[in-house]
Amino acid sequence: MVVKRKRRNKRKGTVGSLRPNVPRKTAKPASQRTLHDRMEDLAERVEIVLPEVTARVAALEHLLVELNLCSHSDLRQARAFVKEQEE
Repeated sequence: MVVKRKRRNKRKGTVGSLRPNVPRKTAKPASQRTLHDRMEDLAERVEIVLPEVTARVAALEHLLVELNLCSHSDLRQARAFVKEQEE
């Protein structure tokens, strides 16, 4: 026969905290530091991915021109259109 044991709450007095015995006042800046770390990680990922995406777009533009599917002026007009839409 298996007897289930109740789990004891080891975090008494630390409502909302993820670490035991950490008062609520110091937990809030820790969560802000976590958000800051997440933002830094996201910025780093964008810095890594952006050059790859740019290179792929350039390769596609090269193929479009090489296969005579569009001209350089078409690409310039498309870029101008995108810039207008961003504003």
